[in-house]
Amino acid sequence: MILALDTATSVSSVALYADEGLVINRYFNVGLQHSQRLFVEIEAALSVANVGMEALQAIAVSIGPGSFTGLRIALSAAKGLCLAADKVLVTVSTLETLAARLPFARLPVCAVLDARKREVYTALYDTTEGVPVERIGPRAILPTQLAEERAGQPTIFTGDGAEVYRDLLGPNVQIAPSFCARPDAGTIGWLALSKLERGETVDIDSVEPEYVRPPDAIPLSRK
Repeated sequence: MILALDTATSVSSVALYADEGLVINRYFNVGLQHSQRLFVEIEAALSVANVGMEALQAIAVSIGPGSFTGLRIALSAAKGLCLAADKVLVTVSTLETLAARLPFARLPVCAVLDARKREVYTALYDTTEGVPVERIGPRAILPTQLAEERAGQPTIFTGDGAEVYRDLLGPNVQIAPSFCARPDAGTIGWLALSKLERGETVDIDSVEPEYVRPPDAIPLSRK
């Protein structure tokens, strides 16, 4: 069983995922105040499922891109849990998670998150076989540039960035249903299970969020 955490956007979630499928998925919307609810939701998920930390094989977390603060909160929580309970850590791309919510899509899936500052985080995936296969990796670009690149190429756009910049993407753009527009911990757990089976865990001491673009504030170096 895997405990999965996502605080990459304002709508966060905690899930437990087992070999048999999704056990529980809890959503909470606290804006960017993730730290106020994250551990409460983790405890609630374990309690509802009637399992303890000893039942877990791994902790999975959304590694980015997304909210700078949100990414650090979930990753710090995941690291702490792994160290305290002697578990391995698996990381999953936020954009890959979005694409995974559209399995077996007949068109390329373009995951788009609103990056603020009139930019979007985006990546392109092929999900025709049921799981996302990356075609263009995560990057931060102008929505107008994304629109130009995908002009004339049938594409399914998904994510809150696609909804925010719908008009810029074109008059006949295909947007995934709104319930697919947010990453969710249940999908992270599903993707993490396959990664765990392949031995794709990360080093707890060195792993950092994948911001894609530099953070607005960088801590001063200590002399």
